[in-house]
Amino acid sequence: MNVDAAVAAAAAIAGVCTGVIAMLAFRWSERDQARPTRSSLHTDAVLPPGVDTVLSVLRSSAVVLDEADAVVKASSAAYALGLVRGGKLAVEPMLQMARDTRRDGEIRQVELDLPRRGTGRGDALAVSARVAPLGSRLVLLLVEDLTEARRIEAVRRDFVANVSHELKTPVGALSLLSEAVMDASDDPEAVTRFAGRMQVEATRLTNLVQELIDLSRVQNDDPLEDAEPVRVDELVAEAVDRCRHQAGTKQITMAAGGTTRRLPDGSTVDLRVWGNRGQLAAALGNLVENAVNYSPARTRVGIAARRVSAPGGDLIEIAVTDQGIGISEKDRERVFERFYRVDPARSRATGGTGLGLSIVKHVVASHGGEVSVWSAEGQGSTFTLRLPEAGVVRDRDRDARDHNHPLLGPDEAGDAEDEAFDDEPPARSARPTRQALS
Repeated sequence: MNVDAAVAAAAAIAGVCTGVIAMLAFRWSERDQARPTRSSLHTDAVLPPGVDTVLSVLRSSAVVLDEADAVVKASSAAYALGLVRGGKLAVEPMLQMARDTRRDGEIRQVELDLPRRGTGRGDALAVSARVAPLGSRLVLLLVEDLTEARRIEAVRRDFVANVSHELKTPVGALSLLSEAVMDASDDPEAVTRFAGRMQVEATRLTNLVQELIDLSRVQNDDPLEDAEPVRVDELVAEAVDRCRHQAGTKQITMAAGGTTRRLPDGSTVDLRVWGNRGQLAAALGNLVENAVNYSPARTRVGIAARRVSAPGGDLIEIAVTDQGIGISEKDRERVFERFYRVDPARSRATGGTGLGLSIVKHVVASHGGEVSVWSAEGQGSTFTLRLPEAGVVRDRDRDARDHNHPLLGPDEAGDAEDEAFDDEPPARSARPTRQALS
């Protein structure tokens, strides 16, 4: 009995202790909830009304600092740029600007170069930081990423410098040759020789100006505004005719094939692409002209077309192959840059301007395609254009139109296109083999 009483007493004491501990814990929790923490201080209520909404729609990276330099609010872009780490502003120059602005209330702005996060590269992010007071205690920091703008500006400066240099060469040559003609006015043979040189330089200048105009046009115009189904054999024939004289002079053989595909019934149909006929002809013509100019005499230039399957729809692939000097691996990545020449001396000897492949790249990209190059030094090069097939683009445009206009039936929506493709059978997914070049 005494044992039972002792057990009961112990249980009672334990219950009382548990109740006291629970009550103390509850009181302590209430006090902790009532105590202001850093997170509770940095809520939206700290910001002036409407500021949070404005910051959320800004394209710039935004950071709001309190009087202790702690981050009250920061946009996701600020974290992505590495401006905020561990609740603190991580860029010391910006932090010092914020302190100065908090002290005197003046708006400050500075441009800085910041290291990229998570990369081992030496390039940096160019940013513009602007600090202004926000209310009586807060400071607002807005940071604009200028990296892409700086890159575009550098490209523009290089382009202007290259154009100036390229224009100065033939203009200077014409000036010197004209003086030579004047000095040799009593020597008919010298006048004839200098006049021939003047014609060469004038032709080079004309070609350069024309290619600058073409490049500007393909960059600014939308080629699909005047798009139409274009037969590949017509583009190939035009490119071959454009270079027939140069090829004949060097005894270069040009062969073309694969511009048609065979149907199950044994008949053939022409391959077609969708786009601006003039721009596509210029792009393919530039590739064929380069192949002829950079090939030795008595070699072969081939132009082959085929239809290939792709996830987004069938493509028309046009490859131009030469047996020329080839392109080194380090130059292959830059051949599509404006004014870039693998061999400047040889380019000038052939009349090249360094803009042809850049025009090809812009034309193909604006038509929704791509251009690639394979090359081996001493063996030759192959440039390949890949463009959407005309029927695929027609069906895609029709589907988009039907989706946007649900009241318009598919038959009505595609009447105009059907008339243009009456002689074209439905697209097949089978991939034909490349026809041998004759």
